[in-house]
Amino acid sequence: MKYIFPAIIKYTKDDAAFPNGVYEVSFPDLVGCLTFGETMEEAFINAQDALNGMLWTLEDDKEQTIPKPTDFKSVEHDENSVVTLVEADTLEYRKKYDTKAVKKTLTIPAWLNTKAMESGVNFSNVLQEALLKRLGLEQ
Repeated sequence: MKYIFPAIIKYTKDDAAFPNGVYEVSFPDLVGCLTFGETMEEAFINAQDALNGMLWTLEDDKEQTIPKPTDFKSVEHDENSVVTLVEADTLEYRKKYDTKAVKKTLTIPAWLNTKAMESGVNFSNVLQEALLKRLGLEQ
């Protein structure tokens, strides 16, 4: 799924761990979705990662729902912060990070198995290619 959520980025000099300051990122609609970066660029990249991770978790948790994003114009913030929009694509994120192999048991006719074995077919690759095609996820 694709999402766009508002984020608040706040620059802070009061962090002893970061003598040059740090950009703290929070998502007002997603409690606990926090990150930071030593530069604005790093903070934004980390914000995308944090948002994707949080939304992935919420998608998988059938007991929780993903909140509707607040209109960014109505997000309250102070003069030391800025509101920006952060995009997440959890399908692409899963493709990148959810690469663990899952064993599946399936059945095919014996004659087809014989022909495939004679031809040296890699069953896992054929199944993956067929699923990608069937689901419209071809790369």
